Amino acid sequence: MPDHSIPEVLPACGALRTAFLRTGYHADSILALLGADAHAALGRGEPVPVRRAVNDGGDLGTLVRLFLLGDTCSMEEAGAALAPLPLDAAVDAGLVRPYGVGVRAALDVRPLDTGTGTSWLVSDLDGDRRSPAGGPMGAAPAHADPAYVPGVGQASLSLLRATPTASVGSVLDLGTGCGVQAVHVHGHAHRVTATDVSARARALAAASFALNEMNVELLGGSWFEPVAGREFDQIVANPPFVVGPARVRHIYRDSGLDLDGASELVIRGAPAHLTPGGTASLLASWVHVRGEQWRARVASWIPEHGVDAWVVQRDVADPALYVGTWLRDAGIDPGSTEGVARSEEWLEHLERADVEGIGFGYVTLRRTDQPSDVLAEDLLHSYPDPLGPEALAYLQRVVWLRDNDLLSSRFVVAAATTLQQVSVPSEHGWEQVVARLHRGDGPAWQHEIDELGTALLAGMRSAGLTLGGLVTMLEAANGEPSGSLQVGAVALVDGLVRHGLVLPA
Repeated sequence: MPDHSIPEVLPACGALRTAFLRTGYHADSILALLGADAHAALGRGEPVPVRRAVNDGGDLGTLVRLFLLGDTCSMEEAGAALAPLPLDAAVDAGLVRPYGVGVRAALDVRPLDTGTGTSWLVSDLDGDRRSPAGGPMGAAPAHADPAYVPGVGQASLSLLRATPTASVGSVLDLGTGCGVQAVHVHGHAHRVTATDVSARARALAAASFALNEMNVELLGGSWFEPVAGREFDQIVANPPFVVGPARVRHIYRDSGLDLDGASELVIRGAPAHLTPGGTASLLASWVHVRGEQWRARVASWIPEHGVDAWVVQRDVADPALYVGTWLRDAGIDPGSTEGVARSEEWLEHLERADVEGIGFGYVTLRRTDQPSDVLAEDLLHSYPDPLGPEALAYLQRVVWLRDNDLLSSRFVVAAATTLQQVSVPSEHGWEQVVARLHRGDGPAWQHEIDELGTALLAGMRSAGLTLGGLVTMLEAANGEPSGSLQVGAVALVDGLVRHGLVLPA
């Protein structure tokens, strides 16, 4: 559906909300209706167990079939489930469309629990013209239409989990799409501003906000232009970060900027729109260029003064896998004539730029009045917990490190930290290969450590010696020159504090 075709959903939202409240069209109610097994089948895109589970589900069952399965429902069933919204008004609003002797969903409308109770999101259907198979909290497959407005996909969910939820005054959702991030932050913000360049996205986001009775300032325009000169306590952004040639085939994912230019633009531009102490939580992609360090590339987008930045790489894809994945996302078979042509063009473009991989992850920024502190690192292992609380804790630890002299401070080993010693069999028995500190909570960070480092941590006490005192004692015990271990000890403890393995006493 082209971008000039804007559904008139807003007038129907009041009655639709009443219908959802009346029928219990909530994430928890749907789980209770379906049961665990059928709910899991819904998440896997297997409709038959779901249909069997909702046979006697009344109006709620009809809404599940209509919006979550994409089934054709009779006009009588749909009219009863949508009441007090008249069925003809639902058709006029673009929510449903006639199909044979019944109706089908024309938009995806689904409940989502972001941690503060159920909200409803309005987005486009997937390419099969039915509701996505991800279930109430699942991913939304993409659509080949250039103006397609995706629902709650895995990227959206991952940003939700990576965003701190401490109470703030104002939040900017840059590129809101269907409004999912704005709906999420509304729970901890006094004022929310959402922007999008797509008029269709703004119309669907406005419907999402109205369904949830949320007062959100909604602005049209590209990138930071709609909020020029304004500052916010928090910024969230899931920008069109797909790495490729500088063109726009799909508004929700293509920026028109070459390679990782969209991520660079947002990361460079966000600090100027933060209040002092304000934070930004961003999804981003960056290229791995042959002969260069990806960390240095992303760090070069951060100014030398005024920003604390934590860049966490969660995944790296080779160019062939990356291109194939995004072609399928657009509904294109990589083996088709069109798919082959696009693959050739895309991969050739990446090869000319010496791109050997594409990284994806989170960027957390905070505006300060100090020299910038930048850490870019990998977090490639499984991490099921939300990253938002850890991001906030990380920034707090950075402030402590900046404000305190490590050598004159006392430390304790965090309660969740364990020491693991890895040994292999040898002709002389077990031979230790490496000692490793492991954090048993949060992101499960690991740090390799030598014998001197192990001894240093063993001496840490809340009422014991300062780090400088421990280093002096360690130097004397090992016959090392005075002061020779200080630099290494400070670097070790700095890294361990950043990752929460060691804490200030």
